[in-house]
Amino acid sequence: MARGRLRVLLGAAPGVGKTYAMLEEGGRLRHAGKDVVVAVVETHGRAGTTAVLAGAELVARRVVEHRGVRLDEMDVDAVLARAPRIALVDELAHTNAPGSRHAKRWQDVQELLDAGIDVISTVNIQHIESLNDVVERITGVPQRETIPDAVLRQADQVEVVDLAPQALRDRLADGDVYPAERIDAALSNYFRLGNLTALRELALLWLADEVDSALQRYRTEQGIDQPWEARERIVVALTGGPEGETLLRRGARIAARSGGGQLYAVHVTRPDGLAGDDAGTLAAQRALVETLGGGYHQVVGENVPAALVEFARSVGATQLVIGVSRRGRLESLLTGSGNGAGVVRRAGDIDVHIVNHGLAGRRRLPATVGALSVKRRLLGFGVAALALPLVTALLVAVRSEDSLTSDVLVYQLLVVVVALVGGLWPALLAAVGAGLLLDYFFLQPLYTVTIADPLHLVALAIFLLVAALVSLVVDQAARRARIAARASAEAEMLVTLAGSVLRGGDAVVALVDRLREAFGLASVVLREDGETRAAAVEPSLVADDDEESTFPLGDRATLYLRGHSLDPTDRKVLGAFVTHLESAILQRRLAAEAAEMRPLAEADRLRSALLASVGHDLRRPLAAATASVSSVRSTDLALSDDDRRDLLATAEESLAALSALVTDLLDASRLQAGALGVRIEPVALDGVVASALDELELGPGDVVVQLDSDIRPAHADPVLLQRALVNLLANALRYSPEGARPRVTTSAFGAHVQLRVVDTGPGIPEERREEVFLPFQRLGDTDNTTGVGLGLALSKGFVEAMGGTLGVEDTPGGGLTMVIELEAHA
Repeated sequence: MARGRLRVLLGAAPGVGKTYAMLEEGGRLRHAGKDVVVAVVETHGRAGTTAVLAGAELVARRVVEHRGVRLDEMDVDAVLARAPRIALVDELAHTNAPGSRHAKRWQDVQELLDAGIDVISTVNIQHIESLNDVVERITGVPQRETIPDAVLRQADQVEVVDLAPQALRDRLADGDVYPAERIDAALSNYFRLGNLTALRELALLWLADEVDSALQRYRTEQGIDQPWEARERIVVALTGGPEGETLLRRGARIAARSGGGQLYAVHVTRPDGLAGDDAGTLAAQRALVETLGGGYHQVVGENVPAALVEFARSVGATQLVIGVSRRGRLESLLTGSGNGAGVVRRAGDIDVHIVNHGLAGRRRLPATVGALSVKRRLLGFGVAALALPLVTALLVAVRSEDSLTSDVLVYQLLVVVVALVGGLWPALLAAVGAGLLLDYFFLQPLYTVTIADPLHLVALAIFLLVAALVSLVVDQAARRARIAARASAEAEMLVTLAGSVLRGGDAVVALVDRLREAFGLASVVLREDGETRAAAVEPSLVADDDEESTFPLGDRATLYLRGHSLDPTDRKVLGAFVTHLESAILQRRLAAEAAEMRPLAEADRLRSALLASVGHDLRRPLAAATASVSSVRSTDLALSDDDRRDLLATAEESLAALSALVTDLLDASRLQAGALGVRIEPVALDGVVASALDELELGPGDVVVQLDSDIRPAHADPVLLQRALVNLLANALRYSPEGARPRVTTSAFGAHVQLRVVDTGPGIPEERREEVFLPFQRLGDTDNTTGVGLGLALSKGFVEAMGGTLGVEDTPGGGLTMVIELEAHA
């Protein structure tokens, strides 16, 4: 019997429509004449899902008793007995009740497939075993029901049921996913827009990876080695040098811009193992590759370009990233010995990116003296010493009476070559040697240094003059090239220095490090107020006889340089460093002073706001209380008992309002000074809500209370939490439309509990929501009967003092929801 086919509908989150799509597909197949049954389905009370079930054949469920609770499970035996062509099985990752034949529903499905029954099932991305921990980090919610990746990858067809995150939130807000009492908590926790976006991307990438694996298997089976650019694959060549991090990040950006491309990193090791790779650097870069979502590979190859390109082709790479030349390993591995060009030649249809990096430009300033390097001059002397005897032997072997002219030209060419290689002094040596050899072997009388013909003496002098002139030209060209290179390096360095200061921040450390590198010094130390503020040391350059130079930086800092002595040209550039260091130190001092002044400025702003607000808001209740008491005490007024009671009630209300305002002001000052007393203990949220309602004298007709009975207590100060809740409820009552009642709900999210105060009022624009927590802020409210604008500021301070947060969210359908989130008691 042929095994059945498994088709899985994959969703990013609950509510995207997987079950609906499964039932809809079952109906379509049924109308096409297929034998379809619904083995098990979970409607979760959703009207749309229930409606699409109409006309479907449902297999009766099996009832399992577990600890006195009746549980309904899929009846595998009944489905096998019915033997349909297609079975619809919802929630593939479901855990069966204890005592069932299989622990997991996917195992039941395997039995149906073995019986030749095709199965259409559903699963969410959070239930895939390999992604379970990733989803928990994104949402903060652990998933206990999982399905092995291998089961899902063995499915004959996997489809993503996609729904835009905002569309899913709209469905949730409309009540199409969860009942009304769960909507607010779901929107604020699991169904946050960022969570849904990340889960959606995770689902699409998982499916893309599955498609990519299937494509790779097909190409292997068909023997196709040419890259198919269905998906970008970027290979980054690592050498073990520190520039590898730059190359990896560039490769990761290329992969990201290409829409989820695959990143590979490869390091080529030579067969003899003598490359001297930095194992520590490679290990750190391997960890970075894994962090960036790529894979690390190490291959062995004598020919580095060939090994790189061969690996790139083996993984179907479309782009190859290598680094530009630097001193040491990268120069010998990739570009300096022709490897970069070799990679480009062999790459064919693979794009090659040669990426610049910081180490490529971090070299010492070129010297302006000694136009040609010592190494090059020595090479010139070596060429002259070897070439002169060889050329002389060859010319003597073919010597004739008519060959003198050609002999002179050959020696002249040799002198020019030596001049090009080694400059002036090797060329002069070669010219003198060539002249003596010409006189000894080719001018009459032979084998003597005597010149019989005066014209030959003139010719020899001209020969030496030409050699000297050519040598001078080469020497001057090299000198000017060195000067130009130094000028370019100086200009680039000055631009870098200026940029480091203009960009702000603490540029002192970077400038000190760059100064040591630029001049090849053993150490550079900056001391300020007797303390070391920045230091750069190269241990390999430190010697006992190093010179030490000091340069004052203003009246409080000194720069200490150790190493070789600097020439006047170097000191000119050093002056630019000193100037920029002085600017950076001054900038850092000003920034520190500004940071010290910021709290004072904030306190001054708070005092100004306090004076501006208190003068008006305290005067009203004080004036009312004074007037009422004065009237009662007056002997000139004939007051009835009712009049006296009204006046005393007015005085009492005014004094109570005055007392509340003073209490708020004192609390605000304690919060600002960090002197607020907080006593943390486990607090039951239902008790705090009841106390807050009693304080506000509110009943069931004023506020809707929806509290979870099994929610854990919160770590909080019961008094401060009650005061914060009272302030939030008072605001919600004030701004709720006439006839509408605010709502108080609780929910749990990870290791935290949440208390929500929901109103359906006008709300607050998102860009102004942070302003509501500022002291003495009413957002344009001119009603002076409700306090000085400290309620929300105090509530936020109280909650944060307890280690929690107070945030603002939109109420579905309009309005504002204030959310208190506190750590839950274990």
